[in-house]
Amino acid sequence: MSVLKGFVKDTAVYGLATILPRLMNLFLISLHTDSLETSGYADNTAFYVGAAFLNVLLAYGMETAFFRFFSKAEDENKVYSTVLIALTVTSLIAFAVLYALREPICEALELPVEYFGYLLGVTILDALVVAPFAYLRAKGKALRFTGIKITNLAIYVVLNIFFLWAIPEFNMQFSWYDPTALLTYIFAANLAASAVTFLLIAPDFFKIKLVFDKQLFGQLWQYGWPVLVAGLAFVVNENLDKLLIGNMLDKDIMGAYSGCYKLAVFMTIFIQAFRLGAEPFFFSHAKNKNAPTTYATILKYFVVVGAAGLLFIVCFIDFFKALLISDSSYFKAIEIVPYILLANLFLGIYHNLSVWYKLTDKTRYGMYFSILGAALTIALNWYFIPLMGFMASAYTTVVAYGTMMLISYFYGQKYYQIPYNVSRISMYLLLATSGALVSFYFFRSNYGVNSIIFLAFMGLTLLLEQKELKAILGRSKK
Repeated sequence: MSVLKGFVKDTAVYGLATILPRLMNLFLISLHTDSLETSGYADNTAFYVGAAFLNVLLAYGMETAFFRFFSKAEDENKVYSTVLIALTVTSLIAFAVLYALREPICEALELPVEYFGYLLGVTILDALVVAPFAYLRAKGKALRFTGIKITNLAIYVVLNIFFLWAIPEFNMQFSWYDPTALLTYIFAANLAASAVTFLLIAPDFFKIKLVFDKQLFGQLWQYGWPVLVAGLAFVVNENLDKLLIGNMLDKDIMGAYSGCYKLAVFMTIFIQAFRLGAEPFFFSHAKNKNAPTTYATILKYFVVVGAAGLLFIVCFIDFFKALLISDSSYFKAIEIVPYILLANLFLGIYHNLSVWYKLTDKTRYGMYFSILGAALTIALNWYFIPLMGFMASAYTTVVAYGTMMLISYFYGQKYYQIPYNVSRISMYLLLATSGALVSFYFFRSNYGVNSIIFLAFMGLTLLLEQKELKAILGRSKK
């Protein structure tokens, strides 16, 4: 089996852990937007913005550091044990500290304080399973990883359906049920799913001898703290726009913007599946003499698939919006979708390019790039939202991720040269983006013309790449 075929296989299995739950979650977008007013959806968004910040803070770069040190360690169990103990201890300490700070945290998020207990419970439980999940990925146990992830999302989805749809639909009578407290049930469902996940993976805490190596932890921390800062900056890039829209405009607009932002979920699924398979793959194949060429090939086809996905979603945007969002009051923000898709594709490319600073132990550059992106996000949103409304946030997301992508590429070629086919990649990005904008602004709902636009892109791509694809597939069969 070729290296590339092995990578695709692993990514496909991890993709199952992402795609199946996300497909279930697609229904929830419709259910939530149908059940919640746009202002209620804004509180739902604030909850998960807070969860994103706390998840990064509580993991503090240990997941990426684990992969780096695990891949080259003589004693793999010592690396796992050290990371596991560190994350467990810091999570328990963080529980007390964060609970004491619950009021200022909720004020910053504009989240009602009664939801904080759910937020804290979910994020602490998620932090406790970071190391076991990383261990499963590093050991190639993709099926178990996938099974637990799917179980988590299945519980969350089923409980959401029960609380938000089944009870009112069948007029079930429960003394504890409050139809005005739907957000509470959404967050309780998430807490229940996280608790079950913890119980399922808890046996992995005791499979090895628990040893904490202080010197090793110091090395892990030195590698991981720039990843922490980069992660926090990334959360700012990904989520601050929603909070600023709610603060500078109103919660109604914030809810509509956040709902339409969810239409980029298909691109998010693709990028997340890629990252789950790519990170351990990049580290494990770093010593291969053909590694740079392999990384270049992976990026090109990542762009091909991502660009095709962007174009397909925009060409048939009215179908997808009707599929995912039943409340038309959210559609006031539909124009953001092409730009958010492009921004997410830039982000995916950036994650692919990040291999250079992870393999050369220069993770501080990832921190610098993410801080730059966060600075652009803050400054441009703060200045342009009052002038342009919510579209300023969509444009800013493209600028921030595009800038990070370009800077990472140029610095990467200086420290770790990879022979990326820049001209071909640029052409695919330009063609897909141009086709998407033409489709969105001139041929909305004209599925005949949009089908031609999409098929023309795919035909050209296959024409240009057929020789290499045949060679790759031919090697895979040997």
